[in-house]
Amino acid sequence: MRIAIGSDHAGFSLKSTLVGTLRDGGHDVVDVGTDSAAAVDYPDYAEAVAVAVRRGDVDRGVMICGSGVGASVAANKVPGVRAAVCHDTYSAHQGVEHDDMNVLVLGGRIVGAALAAELLAAFLGARFSDEERHRRRIGKILTLERRDWSDE
Repeated sequence: MRIAIGSDHAGFSLKSTLVGTLRDGGHDVVDVGTDSAAAVDYPDYAEAVAVAVRRGDVDRGVMICGSGVGASVAANKVPGVRAAVCHDTYSAHQGVEHDDMNVLVLGGRIVGAALAAELLAAFLGARFSDEERHRRRIGKILTLERRDWSDE
């Protein structure tokens, strides 16, 4: 699987570890940065991961910031991206199976390397169920995404 991965400074250390985990697992990794622990802005890297997913340059994305919240909010602004912060394995696989999540967001200050590797495995091992109820719900999400909100 081809995976885009990015982080801000707070997620840099965990990202470095997960890049190795992904490569060891046979995945093709596209590391969009950051390349150090120097302070940067998470939206820049969340955008890079999300755009790679949107364009189909990668199969899925992983983004890491301090809590995971900001990066999740930023990534979800890119149409076609369904990003969620997950700190438990159930959410990491269920988000894919039911919600067609395509970007896993982690909190580098919340989860350690061992749990992050488990979350990554759950995320990458999951497939969208394609059940009618889940397709219907994704359709409603896509309708929200396409709506013109300018007159609200």
